[in-house]
Amino acid sequence: MADIEIRTFTSDDADAVLSVILPIQREEFGIDITADAQPDLRVIPDFYQSGKGQFWVAVKDGAIVGTVGLKDIGNNQAALRKMFVSAEVRGREHGVAALLLDRLIAHARDAGITDIFLGTSDKFVAAHRFYEKNGFSEIAKSALPRAFPLMAVDSKFYRYKVG
Repeated sequence: MADIEIRTFTSDDADAVLSVILPIQREEFGIDITADAQPDLRVIPDFYQSGKGQFWVAVKDGAIVGTVGLKDIGNNQAALRKMFVSAEVRGREHGVAALLLDRLIAHARDAGITDIFLGTSDKFVAAHRFYEKNGFSEIAKSALPRAFPLMAVDSKFYRYKVG
């Protein structure tokens, strides 16, 4: 496994985060979305790094290769958002997604979060398997808390009980 560092986002990371996320959404999965349609990515400190939330980046050889955000939605609940890993470091042999998820869950546990929810596109089949393998259970959209920040592309939903 390559040396991967997981660290919290700083404002200097803003452009690199966009350069990881946008090509995956647009080129790999054909989702017609822009940075402007994702205003949370322009205000990561305010949107994610407040309350019990946080945002992490995975760094390899000085370059950001992965991202994940935890959005505090109140009531000791949070939303997992923006989990993306660059194609060249994707998969079990690199372990980037697992490292990001482990950091997020450890933070959630330490912060007293009881439930993590996520929404994803039905196009992200490999991500579905990853979440299910890591303890997330699929739930109906109607089972989401009212405060969950829905995205237009979300069509499949999961819940993780922290404990």
